[in-house]
Amino acid sequence: MKANVIGAGLAGCEAAYQLAKRGIQVDLYEMKPHKKTPAHKNDMFAELVCSNSLKAARIGSAAGMLKEEMRYLDSLLMRCADKSAVPAGGALAVDREIFSKLVTEEINNNKNINVINKEIDTLEFDVPTIIATGPLTSDALSDVIKDKFGSSLSFFDAAAPIVKSDSVDMNYAFCASRYGKGDGDDYINCPMNKEEYEVFYNELINAERAPLHDFDVNNPKVYEGCMPVEVMAQRGIDTLRFGPMKPVGLTDPNTGHRPWAVVQLRKENSAGSMYNLVGFQTNLKFPEQKRVFGLIPALKNAEYCRYGVMHRNTFIDSPRLLNSDYSLKSNKNLFFAGQITGVEGYMESASSGLMAGINCARLIKNNNTVVLPDNTMIGALSRYISEESVTKFQPMGANFGVLPELQNRPRDKKLRAEAYALRGLERLKEFISVNNLNS
Repeated sequence: MKANVIGAGLAGCEAAYQLAKRGIQVDLYEMKPHKKTPAHKNDMFAELVCSNSLKAARIGSAAGMLKEEMRYLDSLLMRCADKSAVPAGGALAVDREIFSKLVTEEINNNKNINVINKEIDTLEFDVPTIIATGPLTSDALSDVIKDKFGSSLSFFDAAAPIVKSDSVDMNYAFCASRYGKGDGDDYINCPMNKEEYEVFYNELINAERAPLHDFDVNNPKVYEGCMPVEVMAQRGIDTLRFGPMKPVGLTDPNTGHRPWAVVQLRKENSAGSMYNLVGFQTNLKFPEQKRVFGLIPALKNAEYCRYGVMHRNTFIDSPRLLNSDYSLKSNKNLFFAGQITGVEGYMESASSGLMAGINCARLIKNNNTVVLPDNTMIGALSRYISEESVTKFQPMGANFGVLPELQNRPRDKKLRAEAYALRGLERLKEFISVNNLNS
């Protein structure tokens, strides 16, 4: 029994693991290290490109619910994420290098997985195959997909800069988490007063941006979840103060008051030597990033480990092409998984790889695939990306809006979120048992 997985990103590694644990021999094709996309920086698998945050950790949140469902389903990616976690208040963030290293070791040491370093430029295969080439699918394979299906959708998203922690001027910063969540000092906060913010804002919206390549530069689509900070700022002077620079839940110990605006820095690695500018995805030219972000007092002399970048993401028109088990409607032996299907987010991508791997194995063994219940987050997302009534298809991340409404809906928002999660996890536990999903 054999299968192919194309791409060793988050979805591909999860799919390969799920196939291998079920006794399927897997050929895992990965074009690195021979060829990389502009956004990739290292040779390891499951590289985190945009951010090291895997979103909210609390189970009573959409993102937390999704991750807990993945734990129930023996997710390799969640196991590695939990092992490589760094302090991030109420979020699950990881040390990128340790995370990718753990995933790479698990894949390379699995006797049922054969890694082949080769670029694939075809959709014709002799065995069941999962395409998990991600939002940065190579041009050669993208062209094949476009020729085969007549359409391929694209949008741009961006990554935030990373600075050296010892270059942050702590005379103008303080450590704290909003409302004291986490250990209370998970973030470095860089406060600004009204005058400092307004100077920063005006320079930001007028700063020079890097050119966009291989896309319609006159009308680029930008995914809301990765909106460049300079684009967001153009919506109004207070937009950032109600978004990534919101000061609520924080008190500057130097003044005893809530700041006018705050830039939060989150740990990039377990050593705490690098910090990510939270919510500061950007497409500014590198010198402009240093100049404009240097107007933030605590970052005046910041040294950058990596500047922010913007890159193209590609996803297929899944409602027209895919079944909710992630198989192709026109060919049940070909699956797609990851952000190329239109699920948006690291763990959303991995969850689709998890289900594609389970279903590819079930197809090989007994020709019987499954779709998780619609009140689970994983099941709801798989239904969304395959729902033919969706005409203006856009990437979708975990959110309670994709779930069926609760019968007895609590008025309190937090209790309502917990009710969604409890309902879904109870149903998933039962579904796993009945369908013997973990073996």
